[in-house]
Amino acid sequence: QVQLVESGGGLVQAGGSLRLSCAASGRTFSSYAMGWFRQAPGKEREFVAAITWSGGITLYADSVKGRFSISRDNAKNTAYLQMNSLKPEDTAVYCCAAREDRIAWTIANKYDYWGQGTQVTVSS
Repeated sequence: QVQLVESGGGLVQAGGSLRLSCAASGRTFSSYAMGWFRQAPGKEREFVAAITWSGGITLYADSVKGRFSISRDNAKNTAYLQMNSLKPEDTAVYCCAAREDRIAWTIANKYDYWGQGTQVTVSS
């Protein structure tokens, strides 16, 4: 079992930056691929970014490529999502997810563990 807790969300103006953190506890964090997903009101959950267990491969949605960066620190059992050049359309609840796998997935139902989410609001 893995417990995930997100932090770092908040209100920011368009063009600003935020860094989200996902703290994991329970099992060996370095065995898990990690993903970030988001869901805006009235919309379906969508993939944002993912990273392999070693951090060697990262994947991004086209909508955030070049603006967001996913990383992890296995010594701290934490994954991060650095979000730059934020836009109002980035407003959503952001959740991290984990799967005990060497492969990073872009599909939500591949992940076994989820955090509660953190709200990100970008004002225009």
